[in-house]
Amino acid sequence: MSMCDAERRLIANALLNISNEWFILLSEAFIPLQHFKIVYLYISRSRHSFVGSFDDLGPYGRGRYDANMAPEVKSIDWRKGSQWFEVNRKLAIDIISDSVYYPKFRDFCRPACYVDEHYFLTILTIQSPNLLANRSLTWADWSRGGPHPATFGKADITVEFFKRINEGELCIYNNQPSSLCFLFARKFALSALNPLLYLGSEVFKF
Repeated sequence: MSMCDAERRLIANALLNISNEWFILLSEAFIPLQHFKIVYLYISRSRHSFVGSFDDLGPYGRGRYDANMAPEVKSIDWRKGSQWFEVNRKLAIDIISDSVYYPKFRDFCRPACYVDEHYFLTILTIQSPNLLANRSLTWADWSRGGPHPATFGKADITVEFFKRINEGELCIYNNQPSSLCFLFARKFALSALNPLLYLGSEVFKF
């Protein structure tokens, strides 16, 4: 729960600035895939917030649900996804003001239940499902298997690598099909920094 406590504190401090309207959680292993202007317009014009929440019926989804969470959290409401999110101001306030669901996750979501994969996703789905895009803005490569996505280093950073990320995928944006689905990518090792800077103007238009 300490992970979500830290995230709630970050959001609470960001909310103190009344001009902040959208809140994005990223890590040091992320990179932007688009110019800042594109990122800003994409998020500010969206009717939805980007929280990658889904109903996983398997052992790593509903299999982690504890019946002691009822009646506040029912198994049908249980969601799984990535902790990396973008939320608008209303949802950010909902996250930090929650006192109904927090004790249930604190007391009954323990390994092999991981709070950061379930808490925000579940409560936002219960409270404001119509505001969620139910997809993430972050690209990650899970094709290598295991509990974590692939980490990319110096040898991975090529123009072709980024073409693979940016081409060939469709998603829904404001209820319409879109080919622009990802604004960020992870995970990148420190060794990737120099080639990323070298390709910046060509790939990212920075």
